[in-house]
Amino acid sequence: MKIPSLEQVLIDMQLVDAAGLDKARAVQKEKALPLHDALLASGVLGDNDILQALARLWDIPLMSRIEEIEVDPSIIDVLPISFLRKYTMLPVKLHDGAMVVAVNDPTDQEPLFDIAKILKIKEIKRVLTPKQEILSAINRLVDMKNESAQDIMEDMAEEDDEILKDLESIQDITLMETEAPIIRMVNRLMVQAYKERASDIHVEPYQTDVKVRYRIDGILHDVITLPKRVHSSVVSRIKIMASLNIAEKRLPQDGRIGIKLGDHSVDLRISVVPTVNGERVVMRILDKSSVLYGLEELGFYPDDLGMMEKLIRQEHGIILVTGPTGSGKTTSLYSMLSKINSPDKNILTIEDPIEYQLKGIGQIPVNTKVGLTFASGLRSIVRQDPDVILVGEIRDLETAEIAIQAALTGHLVFSTLHTNDASSAITRLIDMGIEPFLVTSSVNAIVAQRLVREICPSCKQEYFPENESLLEIGLSKEMLDRDGFLYRGGGCSECLGTGYKGRTGIYEILLMSDTIKSTILRSSDSNTIKTTAIQEGLHTLRQDGARKVEDGHTTIEEVLRVTQQ
Repeated sequence: MKIPSLEQVLIDMQLVDAAGLDKARAVQKEKALPLHDALLASGVLGDNDILQALARLWDIPLMSRIEEIEVDPSIIDVLPISFLRKYTMLPVKLHDGAMVVAVNDPTDQEPLFDIAKILKIKEIKRVLTPKQEILSAINRLVDMKNESAQDIMEDMAEEDDEILKDLESIQDITLMETEAPIIRMVNRLMVQAYKERASDIHVEPYQTDVKVRYRIDGILHDVITLPKRVHSSVVSRIKIMASLNIAEKRLPQDGRIGIKLGDHSVDLRISVVPTVNGERVVMRILDKSSVLYGLEELGFYPDDLGMMEKLIRQEHGIILVTGPTGSGKTTSLYSMLSKINSPDKNILTIEDPIEYQLKGIGQIPVNTKVGLTFASGLRSIVRQDPDVILVGEIRDLETAEIAIQAALTGHLVFSTLHTNDASSAITRLIDMGIEPFLVTSSVNAIVAQRLVREICPSCKQEYFPENESLLEIGLSKEMLDRDGFLYRGGGCSECLGTGYKGRTGIYEILLMSDTIKSTILRSSDSNTIKTTAIQEGLHTLRQDGARKVEDGHTTIEEVLRVTQQ
């Protein structure tokens, strides 16, 4: 009996036609790949379709999902994670004396003999599983096995003070079974921070100890207290990873660390400053593989979303986004750019630093060491025939003047300012030295924003608010749609007992109408401008927050925390 080929199986299963096979064969010839890899690389078939065909060809059962790993997590002590990832294989469970191993490529059999030999197993049974599913299961196994930073500290309790050793650079910080304790602990702090959705890691020295805190959803949480004796070793390890000068302890230093957490690439921005008790370190976590939010996912209500979509499609003018550090301004700007990004537009940005890399957009990082500032970079960008320009921040008069000049000469300019509300941005520009008539003729709109924590869906519960707290955000019991109750989080393991998980935006959009322009030309007072805008229908930050409280997205306390009257 003739053994069928993969091609024949694919045709019998009606998964591919002659044209698809020809396309895959061309890629196979060009890149010297096996046929199943060529089918994937050419986009003719997806992983699941190929696995179904391979399962029939090799008579191997399919396991589309690894729901539970029954093997002992300590298996990774004898089977290195790097080995499992390299060959995309994972022992899943023992069944009738045989080890069931999830594989992605049935032709790769040599590593299976190694697994059988190392585990002293006589029989191995293969199951075909999608590549991403195997990698995710390996990561789960690592999580089950990995020590916490606290565990490592307890192991170090009786060790010698000279624990800073073998500080070589590593590529994947989840591969840390053999590293020195300080290295393992610093790695673990980074892994834990990423898993808990932290945006920053703080290492803060005091007289007798060192506190480590994570900023999660905008709020700092204590994580671990380290003994003072390990402080210099921890800071030295971080400096080495960031290629900073470990001997310099008197001056502030800034650096970057690029690390891998399993299949995620993560950037850490490092800031080290000297304090009276030693060097203080803050690490900002930027997930390069995170998905960029669409404009409709940022928390705009339909009326505001419609307004924003009209604004970002205008041909020229300035759109300013304002708010304090960490209020989501950059994310909003990137979402706006992504919305209007198309092959017929030349979009250029000057940023400090570049937080997301956007396909099809030219991004220039600020480099003050060589004289590349916002102002000098913007001056060069204008000569690059752009349609749309993003300036990371307007910090000085020179940058503001060039941005306004660009807007007046037919470019759409996006930028940010650090002000408390939309009307204050106008006052700030005039205080910088920009003439009021230039502000009114160049600025199209100003968007003020804040991030509020969302109620955790796992412990969301009803409660009846007091009249006083409702009045503080401009609501009353009569205005509530339900029977006078709102929602809040009770606190659970999912949200670390806070009652909140995730964040959404609240917004204040100030359109530059004729009335607002007239007001600005008469007075640059932000309160006067805001009063006029409210009369024209402006929703303030607190009013937008009140709508989100009413709809059960967040709480009164959260809105009051991030807004001011």
